[in-house]
Order: sequence, then structure tokens, then C-alpha cells
Amino acid sequence: MPVTKGLSQTIIDTIMDGKSLEEVTTRLKARSPCEEPLPHGIPREAVSTREAQEKRLEVLGNQGIHFEYLTGKRNIEDPSAFQGNVENYIGIAQIPVGVIGPLRVNGVYAHGDFYVPLATHEGALVASHNRGAKLLSLSGGVRVMCLTERVSRAPGFIFSDMTEAGVFITWCVSRFETFRDTAKTTTAHGLLEDMRVTLEGNHVYLIFEYSTGDAAGQNMATIATEAICREIVSESPIKPAHWFVESNMSGDKKATALSYLYVRGKKVTAEAVIPRTLFSRILHTTPEKLMEYWKMSFAGGVQSGSIGVQGHYANALAALFIACGQDAACVSEASVGITRVDITQKGELYISVSLPNLIVGTVGGGTGLPTQRECLRMLGCVGEGTARKFAEICAATVLAGEISIMGALASGDFTKAHIRYGRKRA
Repeated sequence: MPVTKGLSQTIIDTIMDGKSLEEVTTRLKARSPCEEPLPHGIPREAVSTREAQEKRLEVLGNQGIHFEYLTGKRNIEDPSAFQGNVENYIGIAQIPVGVIGPLRVNGVYAHGDFYVPLATHEGALVASHNRGAKLLSLSGGVRVMCLTERVSRAPGFIFSDMTEAGVFITWCVSRFETFRDTAKTTTAHGLLEDMRVTLEGNHVYLIFEYSTGDAAGQNMATIATEAICREIVSESPIKPAHWFVESNMSGDKKATALSYLYVRGKKVTAEAVIPRTLFSRILHTTPEKLMEYWKMSFAGGVQSGSIGVQGHYANALAALFIACGQDAACVSEASVGITRVDITQKGELYISVSLPNLIVGTVGGGTGLPTQRECLRMLGCVGEGTARKFAEICAATVLAGEISIMGALASGDFTKAHIRYGRKRA
């Protein structure tokens, strides 16, 4: 997603935030476990038992991570707890939550060793991501940066002809600052950052782009846009015959080509360099073999018409979104991205993932529900200023999944893993 010079400077200023260049680059450096030991890994057991669960909870407890609702010590008995989250409430669909880690993250906002909760009923998913987390952490961790953040809403207006539509556009462009003030009346945390305009015959599309603070921001953007549209219809010298608060041009809850033109949510990119010795020990293959697999899979993705080419971002994101109270339907656009690998001059493997549409937040929506809040708390993502941190953890988790699945396919272990972990035992 290319950005303008002005937006590039805004991104730089946000990342620097008063820090020196040396401070930022030091924060992003790999941290070797030899110099900075990793905390205890999550115990792995072939069979799910109460004893195995208690061992894992003990490891987490030693890191100051405790649960009440997630482990069933407390239950949600008052249906009013779900007011604003669901209508016609009848009960709770229980999805098991596994944990991976520690996952070492060297990000601008997320910096530490994290135990990541994943809600899923797909066998092998947690084990695969846990293997990737182990490999990345032993390699010094994942370098990750949250860059742009915007949430868009795209109202549409219909006129009798393009002349009227053109006059309308001229008026709208001149009123942008007024639109920004109107948006401010609807939210304390959102800000109208920009407006894009598209003319198609007698149709006008206005794409309003907002920054939304720690909220994912879809509702915030919708409410602000509704207020702007009503002001437009009231004040515009040219009245549209019809208007709609969303014209299906924002990319909401769908994978679109807009991913690489604009941004929807947060754009995050992550990378790691993996030593050859760890490759054979953990992935049972070589950087060269994995590189050959990646080249073929990339060509396959292009031929299939994939928007972006990657292995399975949706697995990590769906599991994280459900565990942490995100809008699960936004996985459709959030899982668009590109995975890229290369071999360094030292014969190590370089891998990166880039996600241009990561729709996440740490306030609002389902983030305040008891189990979801506990999952966010174990990541240190409760409270003001944590949404970018959460986005970086999401990207690091995606990277763990990508390196693990590519390793499994390159080594021939992919089917074995699903036979071992993915079959329901009678």
C-alpha cells in the first residue's frame, strides 16, 4: 500500500514519538535467548487431561497470568452482560482456548515474550503455531512494526447526471473541514483524517477515512459518516436523488483489491531471520527446500487469483479474534497479505509477512466480555494505547503460523501432523 509523502511523515512521527532513532532501532533488534533467556515454554501433552491443563495454568500463573472465567471458576449468569453484543440471547457457544508461547516480539509497540491465546476447534492449529513461536523465539524473536491505521466508510450519492454530480463533488471538497468538525461531535476518540472521491457516471462515492484510537472502529466510522451525510443532504446546493451510508466501496468484511491501494484497519509488517541449525532441528528441512516450496506456492497463489499470497493467515487471526473479542467477520479482509521468504548470504532464512488490513481494537465490541478481556489481559492489551501493541502481536502470531506450515509442507510432515493432532479420538 503506497502512501503519500505527508502520510509517510505522519507514520515516522508516530513511530518515533519523541524517541531517538537509536532507541527505536535498538528496540527492534533481535534478542538472543543466550543473552536474554526465554521464560518457561508451554508444556505439551499428547492427550488433553486435567493434569496437563493444570501444568499449563501453573506456567502462566508463574508469569502473573491468572484466569477466572476462562477456566470456569466463575460463570456469566446475568444475560445483561451481553447487552450490545447479541440479540435474542439463549446461551453461549463454548470454543476451547489453547495457548502458544513464549513468542518473543521485538516491536515498536509490542516488546516482550508473550503467551498467546488461540480459540479453535481445529486440531493441529495450536500445535503448529506453538512450533512456529518456539522457532522464532529461539531465533531472537519477531521484528514487527504497526504502520498506518485507518478505518473507512464509503457513502454513495445518486444524481440525475454527471454535471450535477460534478457540482456536488466540488462543494464536498470545499467542505472537508466542516465534515471533520461534524465527525468530532459523534466520537471522543475518532478523527476524520481524509476523504477520497470517485465519480462513476451520475454516481458519487465518498470514502471517509478515520483514525479510531484503540477501537476497531467500524461502528465509530459508521455513526460519524451518517452524521456527515445528513449534513450533506441538508446543506448541499445540489440534492442527491438517493444516498446510502455505505456503497460497498470500503472493503468492509471482504477481500478486495483496495487492500493494496488504501488501508482498512492497521497495516502491520513483521520479519525474522532463522538460523540454519534451528531449521533442521525444529522444521526437519532446509532453507533451500522451504524456498523451493514458497516459490511454487507463490506461483500457485497468483494463478488461483488470490488477493495477496500467503499460507493461512486466517487460521491465526480467526483464533485470536475469537479469543480476544474481535469482530470475527473481519478475518475476511484482515487475512489478505503477502508472505515472502529469501535466503541470506549466511545461508539463513529470511521471512516476512505484511498485513495491510488488520481490523483490531482493545476497547469496544466484544473486548469487554469476561473471557475475552482475560485473554487481552494476558497479552498486556487492556487499557489505553494498546491497540497497536495487539496488532503487532497478531502479526507475529501470523508469522509463527506461516513458518510452521511452510516447514511442514516442505518436510513432508503436513499430513502426519493432521493425523496426530487433527483426528478426534473415540
